[in-house]
Amino acid sequence: MSPSLEPVVILSRQEQEYLLRTIESGLRVVSMRQFFLWTQGQLQTLLPHQVMVALQFAPSGALRRMECLHATVLAPQRESLLADRRDGLALRIARHCLQGARLPAMADVAAEGGNRQAGVLGGFGNELRDAGFESVLVHGTGTTAEGASVFVLFGLPMRPGPRHAYFLELLLAHLHLALLRLPSPETRGAGAPARPLSAREAEIVGWLREGKSNGEMAQLLGISALTVKNHLQRIYRLLGVGNRAHALARCLELRLLEAA
Repeated sequence: MSPSLEPVVILSRQEQEYLLRTIESGLRVVSMRQFFLWTQGQLQTLLPHQVMVALQFAPSGALRRMECLHATVLAPQRESLLADRRDGLALRIARHCLQGARLPAMADVAAEGGNRQAGVLGGFGNELRDAGFESVLVHGTGTTAEGASVFVLFGLPMRPGPRHAYFLELLLAHLHLALLRLPSPETRGAGAPARPLSAREAEIVGWLREGKSNGEMAQLLGISALTVKNHLQRIYRLLGVGNRAHALARCLELRLLEAA
């Protein structure tokens, strides 16, 4: 539905702290790596979700950029279904909402009544299920002289409601400005590592993205935990990072996992 926001929403003290921390962190976002860490870190405390697709449109309506952000491995077919630049689900949902001035919008296809609970997004209910999601929350700037930004959040663990739309409303300007500050996709390859990830390193980063520990990766790959640790240290040096989260963010920034 396209919810009417509650006239007064009282935030708890904890929610106020989460909101302040999220806004403060967002002010420092100037790279794709930082954007990934922000949206998959602080933003998740207020609006937990599985996948966020951020879209930026030109004043003409043409798609300028699309970023698909998620902290776990997403099968290529599933990611293409969501974030294809020609006719992906996120793109069609964003355009549907912009054309009808239906922002924010949400859908809960798991609720009793199925697609009837999806309101203006009811036509996307079956596709949401096919993609493995039961809910979606959408908000954006609407069409402006400078174009538009739209953020589509898939897979909220709770049933989305006006309160969640309000949180996204509060953060919308910060998401929009952070997206505008990112380097263009054409220049993203600047500062690429001296060599590509090896096949084994790409495997380890893939399991890292799924949240596997060194011991779990060792069992999956048939090697020792010490060997996994050594591979991780080489990956950190190659990418110029110091921990797992930054390694994942750097791989996303450089699209190394896609290349692998």
